[in-house]
Amino acid sequence: MSTEPRLAAVAEPEPAPQAAPGTDQAVKETLEDYTLRFAPRSYRRWTPMVVATTALGGIAYMADFSIGAGIGLAHGTGNALLAIAVAAVVIFVTGFPLAYYGARYNIDLDLITRGSGFGYFGSVLTSVIFASFTFIFFALEGSIMAQGLKLGLGLPLWLGYLVSTLMVIPLVIYGMTALSKLQVWTTPIWLLLMVGPLVYLVATDPGTVDRFLAYAGTDGDGGINTASVLLGAGVCLSLIAQIGEQIDYLRFMPPKTQANKRSWWTAVVMAGPGWVVLGALKQAIGVFLAVYIIAEVGASAAPEPIQQFKGAFDAMMPSWLVVPLAVVLVVISQIKINVTNAYSGSLAWTNSFTRVTRRYPGRMVFVLVNLGFALALMEADMFSFLNGILGFYSNCAIAWVVTVATDIGVNKYLLKLSPHAPEFRRGMLYAVNPVGVVAFVAASGLSIAMYFHALGDTLQPYSPVAAAVIAFVLTPLMAVVTKGRYYLRRTDDGIAEPILDEDGNPSAVAYECHVCRQQFERPDVAACRTHDAVVCSLCLSTDKVGDHVLPATV
Repeated sequence: MSTEPRLAAVAEPEPAPQAAPGTDQAVKETLEDYTLRFAPRSYRRWTPMVVATTALGGIAYMADFSIGAGIGLAHGTGNALLAIAVAAVVIFVTGFPLAYYGARYNIDLDLITRGSGFGYFGSVLTSVIFASFTFIFFALEGSIMAQGLKLGLGLPLWLGYLVSTLMVIPLVIYGMTALSKLQVWTTPIWLLLMVGPLVYLVATDPGTVDRFLAYAGTDGDGGINTASVLLGAGVCLSLIAQIGEQIDYLRFMPPKTQANKRSWWTAVVMAGPGWVVLGALKQAIGVFLAVYIIAEVGASAAPEPIQQFKGAFDAMMPSWLVVPLAVVLVVISQIKINVTNAYSGSLAWTNSFTRVTRRYPGRMVFVLVNLGFALALMEADMFSFLNGILGFYSNCAIAWVVTVATDIGVNKYLLKLSPHAPEFRRGMLYAVNPVGVVAFVAASGLSIAMYFHALGDTLQPYSPVAAAVIAFVLTPLMAVVTKGRYYLRRTDDGIAEPILDEDGNPSAVAYECHVCRQQFERPDVAACRTHDAVVCSLCLSTDKVGDHVLPATV
């Protein structure tokens, strides 16, 4: 147990030391959308359905149509649909515990990962993986938008890439406040433009369904093949990290109470793991539209969403309206998802940089960094080798998400070796927890080796399965071997007030950080090592000499 005095809220603190340069600016910026922080009850003023709608707005991306088309063209409709279904089941099952923890405890996936097997610095690995996810998919969506701008306005692709990158900057500056309005207002238009052409084609030409179901693909004879299904599922599973972007919104859910528990659960399931239902449907639609385009135009244009929807609109409306509507659909979709990619990516990069350097450079710096990586990928024509990039990336993403989901579901609830309530504050966690780090490194390393044929051609299609199985087995095994001793560096944060209220929600009791002099709710603070006062989580992260960080007690 701790020997430090336990604090009650809110005691008058002793005089604070001079704040580090830049602390005031860092605090002001992070208080807009609680970058790197627990999201307090006082800020979470949206209803469950508004949060869910905002989170699902990011699912408007067009990449699903390309992914589905690519799998269908290569392996045929039957294999593609099975691959999509297998991936969707894995994503839903692993996404559920993560979404619940994010919504229940109001923290993002990086903060969840810290306390779910990785440790304070160990989760830097996964933050970089998540940041990579955001700029890879930003580049993919930007490429699709550039294709639309080329078709509709005649812009060269290089200029379209630049336009699609720069246009999101003003929208992403203001965090959740602006994003919630953007996503809610644009979702109905997007749904109408996406679903309308599909319904029209099926209703007016039932033969399109027969051709779709019979399509054999370029690599097979139309029969079901395990290797083809797993290769396709591996590409789809690259989207498993999308749950991180969903949680970036779900962390703003209101407290769960008896009065709102039905709408709360509906919102969490729908906007958390439920995103994959819409994603899988879009991938299947991508296969359908690609087969339709092959019959009408030819195979070369089939993987491009702008050509898919141009062909579908061609069948149902005047020619002068076709290209403008297709471009509008692509632009709306790109804006809806890429503001999320830029926003979530900037959080991930900032999280990593701040922990490693103990300096907060400002989230906008990493918005620009993320956009720079994405623009470089676009200019390198990543769209032409899309499935290869996604197939490789999925191994890392699967290993990470399955490790964290297993730690929550098995180590916390079944084995009870991992602390039930999530912990993310510096000083409370060990720097590295071997449970998650070993499981993740082993699972991702072996599956990547399989993906690149290092273990033989026969095993290559099974790399995503290997990533999931190894992570699922090693995570509880490592917890048993280490007896859970590397989760918490100390069990007492020196504050008397319970961290959860009587309903199990994070406490809303406010404390003043004696470094930055701002008010923060109970889960975001810990007692100071050198003063009879409390320090917020960001000031702990940026404490270069460790004056405020509590010593280890376990």
